[in-house]
Amino acid sequence: MSLFGKKENNRINTVHREDENAVVFKVLGSGCKKCHVLEANVHQACQESKLSAIIEHEKDFAKIASYGVMSTPALVLNEEVVSSGKVLSVNEIKTVIKEKIK
Repeated sequence: MSLFGKKENNRINTVHREDENAVVFKVLGSGCKKCHVLEANVHQACQESKLSAIIEHEKDFAKIASYGVMSTPALVLNEEVVSSGKVLSVNEIKTVIKEKIK
């Protein structure tokens, strides 16, 4: 029996199965409203782009700092910080996808 309950799973797939070609997005932030909006925008951009992606939300400040991020929310694509300190729109995320992936 655990004293503190289950640890929440911060990993969300935009597809029903694991895809070896899936890209990994990480939203870095404490879990504030801006972080959740950024995460929702990433989901929408991936769906509209028909992109297989795994989206994670990292809330551990030590891990966030390891990316060199000083302001959140931040967005990481395949371990590269692509945005920091602002909420990207769906169209801005689609542009990042086009530039970095395709």
